[in-house]
Amino acid sequence: MAKQNGIIPLQGTIGNITFYKTKAGFLAREKGGVSASRIATDPAYAHTRENSAEFGRAGKAGKILRSAFRTLLTNIKDTYSNSRLFREMVKVIKADVTNARGQRNVIDGEAELLKGFEFNNNARLGATLFAPYTATIDRATGTLTVNIPAFSPINMLATPGGATHFKILAGGAEVDFEAETVVNGDASGTELPIDGSATTEMNLVTNVTSNSTRPLFLSLGVAFFQQGNGTLYALKNGINTLSLVNVSGMPQPHQLHNHQTGIKLIPVFFNN
Repeated sequence: MAKQNGIIPLQGTIGNITFYKTKAGFLAREKGGVSASRIATDPAYAHTRENSAEFGRAGKAGKILRSAFRTLLTNIKDTYSNSRLFREMVKVIKADVTNARGQRNVIDGEAELLKGFEFNNNARLGATLFAPYTATIDRATGTLTVNIPAFSPINMLATPGGATHFKILAGGAEVDFEAETVVNGDASGTELPIDGSATTEMNLVTNVTSNSTRPLFLSLGVAFFQQGNGTLYALKNGINTLSLVNVSGMPQPHQLHNHQTGIKLIPVFFNN
């Protein structure tokens, strides 16, 4: 790979040289490599085909998971979110000890590895919301709940410049990665001023299929707004946050009728 230094940048192919544009600038590289037909049939490339199959599943799984929280991701901007989620999905697939290499998948992997994934690495939940909360998944009832006791926004939020109000967002999803379908729902609080007045307790509940046999995901985030002329405008400068705060993977048979998972976060305060 070489960087183009000419006055007129090129894009396309001339002879064996391909010219193209990236975020790093205009680059050039020599064409070459093994043909696609050989990779598809040659026994020497069996591992390459296995990796390709699993990478394809990881990419598709990431796309499906993002679609489950699409409405909550509207004003979240992270250029590398897709690639980061792809890497995490690859880890989930590699954790599958049921199927042979090349046949491993998300369903038989460890979906719990996705717990803590930040859809916006530029505004992480733990660096935005300091109030304690509990995030619980109850498979028996199909209820996914985030509970946040009353807190003072001015003290418990890292507020971006220009923000006057905020809203807590929660989303629950049941994902069938094989059928490529989701059952999901959102539960949001109201827009509240960022001041010293304590909020009321928030109990955000979403519902999916009871006794589901699919992976379940619970997300939590914060959206910020600016008030102008009596109207609230959503801030779209990349400071909104959304994180997977609890994940329940494929349950064992004995867990289907009485299974609850939860995660509790306790705030740590530092003296300046």
